Amino acid sequence: MAYKLCLLLATILFLTFKGVSQNTFVPDDNFEQALIDLGFDTPPLDDVVPTANIINITSLTISNKNIQNLTGIEDFAALSQLFVQDNQLSSIDVSANSNLQIFWCFNNLLSVIDVSNNPNLISLRCEENNLTNLDLSRNSELNVLTCGNNNLLNLDVSLNTKLNRLICSNNNLTSLDLSKNPDLSQLSCDGNELNILDLSNNLKINILNCSNNVLNELDVSAQTDLIELNCSNNQLCYLNINNGNNVNITLIDFSGNTNLTCVIIDDLLNNRSTWLPLNYQDYVISIEECSSKVLVDNLEDFIGTSYILPPITNGNYFTATLGNGIPLTVGDEITRTQTIYIYNENGCFSNETSFSVIISDSPYFIPKYFTPNNDGTNDFWQVIDTNNSINTISIYNRFGKLVKFLPKNSPGWDGTFNGKFLPNDSYWYEIVLNNKEILRGYFALKR
Repeated sequence: MAYKLCLLLATILFLTFKGVSQNTFVPDDNFEQALIDLGFDTPPLDDVVPTANIINITSLTISNKNIQNLTGIEDFAALSQLFVQDNQLSSIDVSANSNLQIFWCFNNLLSVIDVSNNPNLISLRCEENNLTNLDLSRNSELNVLTCGNNNLLNLDVSLNTKLNRLICSNNNLTSLDLSKNPDLSQLSCDGNELNILDLSNNLKINILNCSNNVLNELDVSAQTDLIELNCSNNQLCYLNINNGNNVNITLIDFSGNTNLTCVIIDDLLNNRSTWLPLNYQDYVISIEECSSKVLVDNLEDFIGTSYILPPITNGNYFTATLGNGIPLTVGDEITRTQTIYIYNENGCFSNETSFSVIISDSPYFIPKYFTPNNDGTNDFWQVIDTNNSINTISIYNRFGKLVKFLPKNSPGWDGTFNGKFLPNDSYWYEIVLNNKEILRGYFALKR
């Protein structure tokens, strides 16, 4: 009798366990109601769904259902597509859904997402949550990633080499390494704190939005497929879009970059009527031209007994080239002969002018030598004539052959004859003044 009673109890327990194991626990009523609406469960709401009804489902869309708890999703064993966006989820566990390929969970309350057990994932949309970290190191098949409007401080996509579209707008990123993402075609990284964006390995990009960062320069000259570019509201002083395809770019916006010195483009004659800002004028076709766009004041050479540095608008005074030497200030008195440099820079480029201050009682200055080696110092033999008393200057070699004739107000002689460099030697000058007086002497050419 005792044996039969034990056998009966065991049978009841087995049948009870078997009955429980055939159901999936779904405690969130909104989740269960969504499954009822889809025909995977029947009323009433009883916190369970027949497992057999969901185990083979491959795609599930339960967006905008006010769901707060997704417990039960683990029994969707065949699930490859999961759309749970626009709910109230603060956590989600998809570790049992190893076949997942598309996972959209944007616009929830998630602070953590673990996709480490979803190696087949190709599309992840998790924007508009509260994420501070996102580990994608085991998602090598990922093709689309949208993670904008979170609180991400870092984003590592170095192992996501198949990534084609990346939208990480409005986070707190200070750097973004895209060197391992050669297939990237669309990038939106606007609204971060990026100061560098290296796209040298991303030659397939056709849509780029990097606006509202702190970028200092941007080079997209290698992106020949580019059709849209928005780099507005940065700190750009240099933009290179000389990619050979400007005529096919439908959107260009670099407005809000108040320090932008130059924009390098394909052709100055191309139509730019839709480019923003409309009133921008500093276009060039080579980077070498950019320095000339940095404004710097230009002062005339001076001869006299002393010189007071006047106010200038663009640049600062220095005693040596490229902002070197001793800084000088407006109002300083110059009492010895020297070259004064006016130097200006904007972070990307610099420009410079110079003028000579000759401390002398004479109304003109005749240099005793010059060094035409293109170093920016004494490259020309030039007579300084502040009183405009010189009419013409003739220069001869040691054999009396005329090698250069300089008219009034000439910039000087560069040491060439018929386009060829003349050798180191002494050369003779003949200066005819306006009053017909003639001055003769010699000077040295030193290379």
